[in-house]
Amino acid sequence: MSMDSDNQAGSAPQNKLPDDRTLLIVDDDKPFLTRLGRALSSRGFETRTAQSTREAMDMIRESPPAFAVVDMRLEDGNGLDVLKVLNEIRPDARAIILTGYGSLPTAVTAVKLGAVDYLAKPADADDVFNALLAPPDKKAPPPENPMSADRVRWEHIQRVYELCDRNVSETARRLNMHRRTLQRILAKRAPR
Repeated sequence: MSMDSDNQAGSAPQNKLPDDRTLLIVDDDKPFLTRLGRALSSRGFETRTAQSTREAMDMIRESPPAFAVVDMRLEDGNGLDVLKVLNEIRPDARAIILTGYGSLPTAVTAVKLGAVDYLAKPADADDVFNALLAPPDKKAPPPENPMSADRVRWEHIQRVYELCDRNVSETARRLNMHRRTLQRILAKRAPR
């Protein structure tokens, strides 16, 4: 299901929204942020969005939300810093971390800082919705269509490539990969 689609009869998650439906979504990917914000607003959340850690922290201090969806890596900092501020100001808030390149230590840190779940990007709006509203003693059900291992690998390579300013030689060096192999990967379409 795409993020832009409305819930059709029979496909809508059955979780009930609490009275306080305030939600802060923090991501520096503007198109993704807009789509996810629209999708979660259509599911009943009162959504606000931020594109930086500074903007998110200011919004949390001004009016702490009951829910938060925070990207792990932001241009001006780390999503864990946003979680820490949210947990200090509103410990009962339910937050999830989104990431395209996670690790076990980061997941553990996110949970210690109050995250209730840790989802891979690009996350489906229903998966985010279910994770936010999962009962405290249970995890949300596993996603119907998780990213394949090939897609996760491709996303990681693309991220490192972008961080290296699209320099193939530097990206190959950092990934400990032959330059020609990297060029072949970059020339292909993203796996499903």
